[in-house]
Amino acid sequence: MTQLWTEANDDTALIDDTAPATSEPTPQKSEREVAMRVAREANKLEKRLCRQVGQAIIDFNMIEEGDRVMVCVSGGKDSFGLLDILIKLQKRAPIHFDIVAVNLDQKQPGFPDHILPEYLSKLGIEFHIETQDTYSIVKKVVPEGKTMCSLCSRLRRGILYRVADELKITKIALGHHRDDMLHTFFLNMFFAGKLKGMPPKLVSDDGGHIVIRPLANVAEKDLIAWAEHRQFPIIPCSLCGSQENLQRQEIKRMMHQWERQWPGRTETMFTALQNVVPSHLMDRKRHDFHNIQVTGVADANGDKVFDEEDIPLATLPGISLVSAKS
Repeated sequence: MTQLWTEANDDTALIDDTAPATSEPTPQKSEREVAMRVAREANKLEKRLCRQVGQAIIDFNMIEEGDRVMVCVSGGKDSFGLLDILIKLQKRAPIHFDIVAVNLDQKQPGFPDHILPEYLSKLGIEFHIETQDTYSIVKKVVPEGKTMCSLCSRLRRGILYRVADELKITKIALGHHRDDMLHTFFLNMFFAGKLKGMPPKLVSDDGGHIVIRPLANVAEKDLIAWAEHRQFPIIPCSLCGSQENLQRQEIKRMMHQWERQWPGRTETMFTALQNVVPSHLMDRKRHDFHNIQVTGVADANGDKVFDEEDIPLATLPGISLVSAKS
């Protein structure tokens, strides 16, 4: 049953590699070969995205039989990609679930309010456009020059919770991807003094909804490539005139530099979020340091006393690793 979530059917192939060669002139052959190569890469990307989203759904039990999943569509590449992949998975999923695309039109100056309704209508899916002038409210409350993001986010969240209730939604799906989750982890560690990330599934802060992030395993670069391939009608995210959080921008630059210098580091860091060892941290709420007793039983996770931590030498492309003991 789980295989249906993660493996594409044979009829999803975009090209026919078995097509016979023709006697076309060399320039035309070259163009055809390029087109086939592009189609092949797009096919591989689609399968990878479906597999990664399907695996996240399985691992965290994100979508269940009879769910009504509200996909929050902002007009950016991430939410377009999430909606697109969920529609593909819905067709072959081992369970039945409904998709409802929801957009919040906050009446930002210059917002092209015709784009999403036209696009969603063509998809033939259920959708809802909620119009609330939160932009004017934020402009009145927030002093000139100050960031509007925090208040805007709270207002938007409350409206979407209400809409979810009205539409009898059981799961709220957001378009945050793997890179977003790592950025949030480092933001909390560097600036808030917390080991806290962005969860793939959690109850909302009002206690009334389940929020899921099906793109948890997906790299941002793949979403960029998919958006270009699918030619989504992207709506600029800078209409409100506010800048993205500068701290988050700094974290993104840091991670991009790491990835250029040590290819594969992002994957390693993301894996670390799934391999937490509370006994080797310092949170007394997560591990009972106070009542530790001698057990007399060998434990591979026990303290090695004077030994340095034995970090395995990962085999990542582009990285030459040398053992500290050599």
